[in-house]
Amino acid sequence: MTTTMIATMVLCFALSVSVAVSIGLASVLGIQVTNANMLISAKEIFNSINKFPLAAIPFFILAGNLMETGGISRRLVEFAKSIVGGVQGGLPMTCVLTCMIFAAVSGSSVATTFAIGAILIPALIKHGYPTSYAAALQATSAELGVIIPPSIPMILYGVSAEVSIGELFIAGFGPGILISGALMLFVWLFCKWKGWGKNDGDGRMPFGRALWQAGWALLMPVIILGGIYGGIFTPTEASAVAVFYALIVGVVIYREIKPSDLFAILRKSVLSSAVIMFVIANAGLFAFLITRAGVPDAIGHWLQEVLKSPAMFLLGVNAALFIIGMFIETSAAIIVLAPILAPVAVHFGIDPVHFGLIMVVNLALGMITPPFGVNLFAACTVARISLDRIVKHLVPFVLVILGCLLVITYVPWISLSLRDLVYAR
Repeated sequence: MTTTMIATMVLCFALSVSVAVSIGLASVLGIQVTNANMLISAKEIFNSINKFPLAAIPFFILAGNLMETGGISRRLVEFAKSIVGGVQGGLPMTCVLTCMIFAAVSGSSVATTFAIGAILIPALIKHGYPTSYAAALQATSAELGVIIPPSIPMILYGVSAEVSIGELFIAGFGPGILISGALMLFVWLFCKWKGWGKNDGDGRMPFGRALWQAGWALLMPVIILGGIYGGIFTPTEASAVAVFYALIVGVVIYREIKPSDLFAILRKSVLSSAVIMFVIANAGLFAFLITRAGVPDAIGHWLQEVLKSPAMFLLGVNAALFIIGMFIETSAAIIVLAPILAPVAVHFGIDPVHFGLIMVVNLALGMITPPFGVNLFAACTVARISLDRIVKHLVPFVLVILGCLLVITYVPWISLSLRDLVYAR
């Protein structure tokens, strides 16, 4: 059964069949090979999405779309520009900083790409940056949307590996800040070397004025994250609060969302949510079948015998995840691999929360690596260029994040120190 499923999935990938359909078709053929009751597929597909924490996904996507239409994104850009926009290369640094702030509410890298990219990619091009560089920078910066909490992949890992989502969220701040700082330092040095961005400060608002205009927007992550860590509401309930807050700010305070806009916002959010849920449903069935076939246990025992130390295990897992992330969508990869790898990590004495951050950061790289990087497609759509044009500028960004990934992997306190501080009370 396992051979049939994997062969079918690889064949479908080679034929450019979508990831969700490939996984679902492989699962159905696996059931047919064993002559099992096909009702298993319906039952497990339902069980895969019948989990309360998953309700946060459509809410966070809707909140991101409301922020984009309601003027919250634009005000966050102006605020970030008022902080770092005055230096050479300040506009690319603004892109990274804005994505970092936006990530504290959206939970989705694709939503971050569209919401921030629609504003900053044209601005970067207007200031003389190459279109390909602007698209590569935006795609990479938007990766922070799934690393800084709240994060949809962290929710999926928590559900799949039975790890506290609250602990994952608070552990994400260290890696998120590390990657943000490294990207901002890199783009600043790169712009100095290239001579780009000498006029990035043109049109920059004074800090006080930008802070005043963005006050309601900046209050949003404070309410969401403060509510989660203050025990006022769960991460899932926080997603509904984010939608309500973004709607009130966009309609009543900023008055940029009109009743006629709501249908388009809801339609866009439903389509995005449906795609993710379809992937989750099929990946859940696939994970159930390979678990029933004993594949996780076999892989676990094999890894324990081949990779004798925690350091070697983490190196091997990182290499495998990097390659897997290039070809399999992040949500599907987490749902399938987390139940297999997390127990092995615990066997090696690795904290499951730390391992979750390693998985999320690594697979998030798949969002900016060809051939199936969803952030790349989103950024290219906004910039109106082909994917092949941005690869040259993309490589240095990937290397920067790979360097950060190695630090996150082998320096656990970056992820766990804040978690231990908060949950030690």
